[in-house]
Amino acid sequence: MKKLLFSIIVVVSCTQQKPVQKPTHEWIGHEVTASAYNSVFWQTDSINPSVAAWGDTLQPGMKCIAVSRDLIKMGLKHNTMVKIDTFPDTFYVKDKMHHRWRNRIDIYMGKDVKKAREWGRKKLMICYAVPIE
Repeated sequence: MKKLLFSIIVVVSCTQQKPVQKPTHEWIGHEVTASAYNSVFWQTDSINPSVAAWGDTLQPGMKCIAVSRDLIKMGLKHNTMVKIDTFPDTFYVKDKMHHRWRNRIDIYMGKDVKKAREWGRKKLMICYAVPIE
């Protein structure tokens, strides 16, 4: 009897459907020009180069980017998740670039100026998450 009851419970639990989660974000692809930057005083317009445009404090090792202001209008707002071609990690928009730049991102590379210079400037694809309302 116990064996039969156990079998019924197993069959019922295995056949119950799990609720399907609706996606919370839509991923949009876009080609940009990417360069790199550091939190050093001569690369920023701030007395404290570790404080980004939205007030976030940047620390080496953080996966974040700065975006040109035209990209903000496209949906790359503060804290937007971004996947960058050639990087396995997800980055977050934490900084804004100067008004003169268009269709650009800057990848934050801490204080490693040599690494940023070696990265250079590249055209690549990004995907960014826009919340589904």
